[in-house]
Amino acid sequence: MCKVGIPKEIKNNENRVGMTPAGVAELTRRGHVVFVQHTAGEGSGFSDDEYVEAGAKILPTIEDVYREADMIVKVKEPIEPEYKLVRKGQLLFTYFHFACEKELTDAMLDSGAVCLAYETVQLPNGSLPLLQPMSEVAGRMATLNGAYYLQKTKGGKGKLISGVPGVSPTRVLVLGGGVVGEAAARMAAGMGAEVTITDVSLPRLRQLDLETPANVHTLYSSEHNIRQQLPTVDIVVGSVLVPGDKTPHLITRDMLKLMEPGTVLVDVAIDQGGCFETSRPTTHSEPVYTEEGIVHYCVANIPGAVPNTSTLALTNATLRYAIALADKGWQKACKDDAALAKGLNIVEGKVVFKAVADVFGLPYEPLSF
Repeated sequence: MCKVGIPKEIKNNENRVGMTPAGVAELTRRGHVVFVQHTAGEGSGFSDDEYVEAGAKILPTIEDVYREADMIVKVKEPIEPEYKLVRKGQLLFTYFHFACEKELTDAMLDSGAVCLAYETVQLPNGSLPLLQPMSEVAGRMATLNGAYYLQKTKGGKGKLISGVPGVSPTRVLVLGGGVVGEAAARMAAGMGAEVTITDVSLPRLRQLDLETPANVHTLYSSEHNIRQQLPTVDIVVGSVLVPGDKTPHLITRDMLKLMEPGTVLVDVAIDQGGCFETSRPTTHSEPVYTEEGIVHYCVANIPGAVPNTSTLALTNATLRYAIALADKGWQKACKDDAALAKGLNIVEGKVVFKAVADVFGLPYEPLSF
């Protein structure tokens, strides 16, 4: 029997929750005890009564949940007020994005906890099953937000993404042809924009060329090619990901001068350091800022704006792994599933994910079971 805790998210405007009542029901049916913090699901449309009906025990405070649980299941990484609540040997199953958060990395090392990151669980084919659902949401939202901030009243060029009869549509540049990039490109194409999507993988570009609408064009990703695109684009979506590592800057500060004032940059990779040199994390409360005439949207938890959809999609992906961790314990579950084992980033004071160790110059200790 495992004691599973689901705390309320406390990051700015983060309304998602780590698990739906349906997910809780699956765990309680297997004999596990699930503690849910009071009102944890309200932002996503799930009441305490629904969790109780699913078999959960409601606890009044976040401190209670962390104290009682062997395994914490949440959405976003712990933030500073939570650091002191994490205890030695406790399993945290969530998005961490350690590579751009030294303070978080140090805090989790000091805690002695086991940190299993959604974003680095990786299948043999290279796909990231626990990042994919939020990437699909974030990609779609990136285009919607880019189109919104293209309005003149929001600091943009004053263009309608689709154009109208007799007026050309906008041009959207998507950097990175992964799950986020494809979702962003499809959404932009569906809204009528002319879309260019870049990647360094020719097989991926061929696949995108075959499978995306006719108004999506593929381009090999190089600095030269990106520079050539910038003078005429209206929205740029940065969606490059190096699993567990810091994202490279594909647009540098000097490249901003190539763009027209009011161009909108949407940095979906901000959790991993960002695709643009001038990016800095923003929140849903203050989502944009302007740098050298260019609008930057760099919200670190984009899917948090649509929490009902996001929570349902996330639980669909994470539940099978949460069940395995609760049923078997983290060591056996990871030993039995190499994909899940790749999610381990920090284990009881040791960095076991090489990219994180390399970014901060920390000792790296390979996993051993």
